Amino acid sequence: MKTLLCLLTLRRAGARLLVLALLLAGAQTGYGQEAGPFQLARSRQRHLRLPLQVQRNLPVVQVWLNNAGPYNFLLDTGVASSLLLSRAIADSLHMPHGQDFRVMGAGGRPTGLLAYQSPRVRVGLGRHGQEAVAPAMALLVLDGDSLNLSGYVGLPIHGILGSELFQSFVAAFEGQETGRARLVLTPPATYRPPRGSHWTDLPLAIEGRKAYFTVVVRQVGDSAAQPLKLLLDTGASHALSLETTSDPRLHLPAPGLPADLGHGLGGLVRGVLGRVATVELGRYRLPTVLTSFPNAADVHARTDVYRNGSVGYELLRRFHIVIDYPHQQLWLRRSLAFGEPFEHDMAGFDVLATGPALRRYQVLGVVPGTPAAAAGLQNGDELLAVGILPVELLSLTQLTHLLHSASGTVLHLILRHPGGELLTASVRLERRI
Repeated sequence: MKTLLCLLTLRRAGARLLVLALLLAGAQTGYGQEAGPFQLARSRQRHLRLPLQVQRNLPVVQVWLNNAGPYNFLLDTGVASSLLLSRAIADSLHMPHGQDFRVMGAGGRPTGLLAYQSPRVRVGLGRHGQEAVAPAMALLVLDGDSLNLSGYVGLPIHGILGSELFQSFVAAFEGQETGRARLVLTPPATYRPPRGSHWTDLPLAIEGRKAYFTVVVRQVGDSAAQPLKLLLDTGASHALSLETTSDPRLHLPAPGLPADLGHGLGGLVRGVLGRVATVELGRYRLPTVLTSFPNAADVHARTDVYRNGSVGYELLRRFHIVIDYPHQQLWLRRSLAFGEPFEHDMAGFDVLATGPALRRYQVLGVVPGTPAAAAGLQNGDELLAVGILPVELLSLTQLTHLLHSASGTVLHLILRHPGGELLTASVRLERRI
């Protein structure tokens, strides 16, 4: 049995950040920087348009496995090898059981979890002849979803689709600000780059089947900006994450907000939340970007390629995006969401979706000294209503937006304590960073 070094870190507290990174030791699935395993089912088809769900700043597509489904998979450029989070699904589809692995967390800490490689799985996106297919792709199957991604995303999540798709196609993310998001896949041989002065292109470096690019960042208090090597990470719902130990010029922000940034297979990830003065992506400059600074001990062992941090979907969603692994280019054009402020949770608690339909919401992570704590909210409370609106009418994404809406807004909540006692609470949102 080999070892699988795997950091799947779920960042919490109002969907601040979700980082999904996979580092493999001896678990290669057979795809390097050559062409990926997917192709369009119809040889003359120029491209494939697929519906894209964006929940809590995470892009989700529907996938068919061995012609069964659909299953919801996160689209994640931060993952080198695609992952199925349910052994029960693998067993029901009679997927072959290959090499076994022990799953280790950051720093080599044991997790007690097992995984195995399932070769020769038919993976498809789209239906009725209009599809992209990998006829015999290898998937890593995790024996138990200990992270409960479905509860944090508010949507059943069955797996993570990584570099194999991005190696196969040029992937365009369109319409994210309109509520009708689409993923457009184009074969590299027929792709033509976008035209127009509003587009900016940035070179990508593909290392370890992941994409890295240079972003110019100026920290608060610094007179000069710094070019940084950052991971392009669509599976992270944060805006920006910087690792201060990667470069002596990087420093913790002042002011900064100490925070539990998340929980992964290797344990709790702690650090500081703050802001940088500017982030420059080609012709575009974004001010006061919310940034996480994880503690050195929690990130030291997770990176297989040197980097200064990562750019996540909270920043990327402000653009029309074209990710072009085959030609090693990233294209960006500002969308209607470009000018939206970067905001952190203003209430001081997170919410976990539960129940068969994931429309019951449990309070967790109540932070001392925040409006939620002052209003009497406790970990384990069930949120029943916001104002006169029952919460089952709200998606987790909509509920999260309410907690980020505007400083000074008062939310009137009805909750049930774990013992059954009802509580009415008024939470006045407060910008803390």
